[in-house]
Amino acid sequence: MLNFKIQTLTKIFEKKNMITRHKVFSLIGLFILGLILVTCRGNPDQNPPPKSQSEKVLTIWWNRGYYPEQEEALKKVVAEWEEKTDNKVELLFFSEDDILQAAIDGLEVGKTPDILFSERADFTLIPQWAREGKLVDVSDVIKPIKKSYDNTALKSAYLYNKVELKSSNYTVPVMQQSIHIHYWFDLIRDAGLGEEIPEKWDEFWQFWQKAQKVLRQQGQNNIYALGLPMSINSTDTYIIFKQILEANNVQIVDQQGKLQVDKPVVRQKIIDILDWYTSFYKNGYVPPKAVKWSNSDNNTSFLNRNTLMTINPSMSIPGSQQEDEEIYLNKMRTIEFPNNPNGTAPTYLVSVKQPVIFTSSPSPKLAKNFLSYLIKPDNLGSYIKGAKGRYFPLMPKLWKDSFWSNTKDPHISVASQQFTKYQTRLLNNSINPAYSQIDSENIWGKAMEKVLTKSLSPTAATDQAINRIKEIFAQSKTQIER
Repeated sequence: MLNFKIQTLTKIFEKKNMITRHKVFSLIGLFILGLILVTCRGNPDQNPPPKSQSEKVLTIWWNRGYYPEQEEALKKVVAEWEEKTDNKVELLFFSEDDILQAAIDGLEVGKTPDILFSERADFTLIPQWAREGKLVDVSDVIKPIKKSYDNTALKSAYLYNKVELKSSNYTVPVMQQSIHIHYWFDLIRDAGLGEEIPEKWDEFWQFWQKAQKVLRQQGQNNIYALGLPMSINSTDTYIIFKQILEANNVQIVDQQGKLQVDKPVVRQKIIDILDWYTSFYKNGYVPPKAVKWSNSDNNTSFLNRNTLMTINPSMSIPGSQQEDEEIYLNKMRTIEFPNNPNGTAPTYLVSVKQPVIFTSSPSPKLAKNFLSYLIKPDNLGSYIKGAKGRYFPLMPKLWKDSFWSNTKDPHISVASQQFTKYQTRLLNNSINPAYSQIDSENIWGKAMEKVLTKSLSPTAATDQAINRIKEIFAQSKTQIER
């Protein structure tokens, strides 16, 4: 049976040579490891009884957590569901990079899991999959608990299907993430710079530049003010840049999903912001390697105390330090974004994390049953907390848990206010699926690369980015009309 599954998986991953042989065996290794883990968890016997031919097994491909606790929290929900329903689950964890490619290859040959959860899928492929009719309508999963969700969650799940010519719920929202700022409180304090971080936009960014100069005068020559990703290899690059665009009230698309980049005022703002953002690197306030960073490198640079502050699209940085109370409680801080340049309070961009069921799923009814169990508030609340505050609730009821408001925690309690105190807005991907292609190609990262490594002017780099965005939207329109 195991050999058969390996052969099947090999066919999926080698189809049309879409990935390298090395990755094939890496993914197979993940498959075997996940199968062993599930087997060990589900049945400790060395010689379990054979399954009947009619027995259905729910297959789940899930994004590997940043911490073991996150995976353990999901395994707990799975084990409880198995016990309550007398069903079996094959739960496989994939890396963030591998899981989407595995799903793409599986769709190519019609061999998909029953449930897929990727932390990147909501702002890359899910809107496209829904439009192409590849996702199961899960309205019956959401309906019984619809009143428990906030509007952001419901809006994120409501997508257009051009095959069935309708909009409906094609995902099951489980949690949300936004962008957070972390800094080394002890370094700022020891440098004599005070404990208050400016709230005004210009003063905020000037503060970190001044801090770098002071610390270098004190002998810390390897410290940089800002851990800002500027790489085409990092999804953080475009997520953070989009938050900067939001702060400056630059809307690439309007509420109807129509492009705004042809407007002279929008184009000029993009030029100005690209120039402003890349100037930090040019002036030596960002580590030189930031143009080659992957998603984890800004975390690593910050945790190695090479940067005073960094921006990250989840709470993975403080979460990784929870076991070290001296760092977590005394040395590191999480703070809110400064006010927008026009003085208004920030609006935070959020993305909603969403498992999906493919139309090619072997057991869609079983998949719906499990997801219905997962999103029961008690189960979902436990799972989200298992991520150690990396993600946040979408159900108002879950915010009442003191885990999110404990002021003794200098990170989670602050980050929680971004979702409960301030306005939030979904990424543009939910408005127009074409925007997902902009992100998939990392258009903003490419623009930065052209300015920083190819000496292109911000104006020229912006115009090239705009031209590509217009091409993407034109292609998307043609596909929809077909």
